[in-house]
Amino acid sequence: MEYIRTPKVENVRFLYRYPTVSNSSSTGTLYLTATHLIFVDPGLKRETWILHSLIASVEKLPITTIGSQLLMRCKHFLCITFVIPKEKEAHDIYQSLIQLSQPSRIEQLYCFHYTASNEFFTIENGWNKISIEQEFQRMGCPNNNWKLSTLNKNYELCKTYPRCLFLPNSADDYIIRGSAKFRSKSRLPVLSYLYTNKASICRCAQPLSGFNARCIEDEKLLDHIRRTNPKSPLLYVVDTRPRINAMVNKAQGKGYENEVYYENIKFHFFGIENIHVMRGSLQKLIDACELRTPSMNSFLTGVEGSGWLRHVKSILETSVFIANAVHNGISIVIHCSDGWDRTAQTCSIASIILDPFYRTIDGFQTLIEKDWLAFGHKFNDRCGHINGDNREMAPVFTQFLDVIWQIMQQNPCAFEFNERFLISINDFVYNVQFGTFLCNCERERNELRLSKRTFSVWAYLDAHRMEYINPLYQQMDSMLTVSVAPQFIKFWRGLYNRFETGVHPRDFLEDILRAKYHHIDQLRKHITFLEKYLEQHQKPKENGQTKFRPLGSIDLDEIDRPLKVVEQCMQRLEMQHEQNLKDQLSNKNCNELEMEKCSVVDDDDETNENNRIFSNQSPIPRPNSLKLENNNNNQDVLINDEHEPKDCLSLPMDQVIQDCSIISLNWQSFQNLKNCTCSTPLEPYSTRLHCFACGHIFCIRCIDKRCNIPCHEPISLSKPVCRNCFIRLTKSNSIDA
Repeated sequence: MEYIRTPKVENVRFLYRYPTVSNSSSTGTLYLTATHLIFVDPGLKRETWILHSLIASVEKLPITTIGSQLLMRCKHFLCITFVIPKEKEAHDIYQSLIQLSQPSRIEQLYCFHYTASNEFFTIENGWNKISIEQEFQRMGCPNNNWKLSTLNKNYELCKTYPRCLFLPNSADDYIIRGSAKFRSKSRLPVLSYLYTNKASICRCAQPLSGFNARCIEDEKLLDHIRRTNPKSPLLYVVDTRPRINAMVNKAQGKGYENEVYYENIKFHFFGIENIHVMRGSLQKLIDACELRTPSMNSFLTGVEGSGWLRHVKSILETSVFIANAVHNGISIVIHCSDGWDRTAQTCSIASIILDPFYRTIDGFQTLIEKDWLAFGHKFNDRCGHINGDNREMAPVFTQFLDVIWQIMQQNPCAFEFNERFLISINDFVYNVQFGTFLCNCERERNELRLSKRTFSVWAYLDAHRMEYINPLYQQMDSMLTVSVAPQFIKFWRGLYNRFETGVHPRDFLEDILRAKYHHIDQLRKHITFLEKYLEQHQKPKENGQTKFRPLGSIDLDEIDRPLKVVEQCMQRLEMQHEQNLKDQLSNKNCNELEMEKCSVVDDDDETNENNRIFSNQSPIPRPNSLKLENNNNNQDVLINDEHEPKDCLSLPMDQVIQDCSIISLNWQSFQNLKNCTCSTPLEPYSTRLHCFACGHIFCIRCIDKRCNIPCHEPISLSKPVCRNCFIRLTKSNSIDA
């Protein structure tokens, strides 16, 4: 708080990048807190929250007649301009943002202050979800060819590698240590991925070969890697750098392997540029996106001049080559300079092309944990989490996500997750809301005890999994077919122009399909419950025929609309309920002794069983009657009543009818939807969720509750509901109970 000189400024103008007739600017109040910059426009009921850690740069523009302008660019591609009336207030805000956006100590980052007070997970969730050793066991390691080495259990062999390293079974400790000394940063060749045909992908850093240096141990280790794959006599060594860059490194005592010393090895160079070129390329792409009055020619020229799509194509081309070689039974060793940027990109992308597990939500999280976090991508330096050398910053991970998006465009049914999932991960990498993407290697994260002091991003993504489901996903076990033709490389508008409201479609097809997917799934569960409930509670006639025709006999072709199935179920429930009321009235004059006898009759007597179930003397609590208990994070945690029946099909019929009246069969459409019920504007790519009870669409703030949805089979557990439905479903008098 010592950096905040002016916490509140009124009459601040927010200038839109693409002004229209209805919104050229808005006026409101600017707030500065310890973690966020907040702009509130009371007229439009619009709030803009920006984490200080997301601010990339703040520029103070020349004073104009309307005030001092502050141009702020963010790491997640938001560019905004504030006009502050008074020069002193503008200067104070400028100085405060410079200091708050560039913390000098890692403990000042937002993840150490984030409490997840409105979420449904704890600080323990997510950290132990992924085990690198278990992931290698899924691949079949250890086996006769690969062993788990303990040489790095205390990070003595390589400080930036994980404790868990898999190496050739035939390589002894002397060879392993010798190879580590010959590789840059001691990053020796280790296993990254093992394919089903025994071909492998190994990763390392460049050798310290210079012009004529050699290392017998390193040569033997690569030969041992080659021998782990008996199906191929060759081993490919892929250097992801341009050849000229590798030759320059030779003059510095590094370089690449000498083919004279390494037998049965074939070398391949690819033209992926270094971090400095990529950083400049992204800046040129952002400049093209921020043109004030872009024309077709100027925008396309700017995108082409940035070279960004050319770099994306180069990474994809290298990864496809690696995947094809491994699929054909040839093992590969990959390196760049130090093995934590281009090597991480190509290893992980090739694995996604080869392995369908990595195309699932859990698999993609495992891939990032293995190839990026465990093997030491420098997130602190590349993302600029703390104040340091700006020359170390580079959009390496963003580029990786861009390539994944390119593959998703060619294979829209192959991935379990959607575009929003990739964008969310990119945001979490830079905003440091969670401790997952903090530090440069596994050792540093363990030293800071991040799993005890911060929340895990995997817990958040799992809690919001339904927002990231791809409704077109079809599980397949084959390798992906990916084209690297220039016509298939696209500009990712959803990421780089995400905040430009004028360049997006009115309704996103992905949002519509996802909503329909969940809606149909809920209707199926509702129909299944009603079918089973009717079947269980129908009374047989004396001649053995049922009173009502079973729902399963309904011919769907005769129904003019799908919701009529549910409507017919409701009509039958009401008819059954009326019949039960008549039965209860006819038995009302029974004496107390007869009632006691009825209560102990054997369960095989169906008539007496129904009398017991529907008796008003001993009502059975509804399965959705929940206790709310505040945990340490002040979250609403749902606790089942100890007397709650496990079988919801045994509920009284009047209770079922009451519960069904709460659930809406029709869900609100996204068409022409501009604002939430709280008047919050629903911007493109903002989170818009349906309430699983009433079916209306709400913003993320208004649908921050979870509870079970009754009258579904199987019961829908912990679904998002609005606050009004939360009160009705849980029988609570307050949403904060």
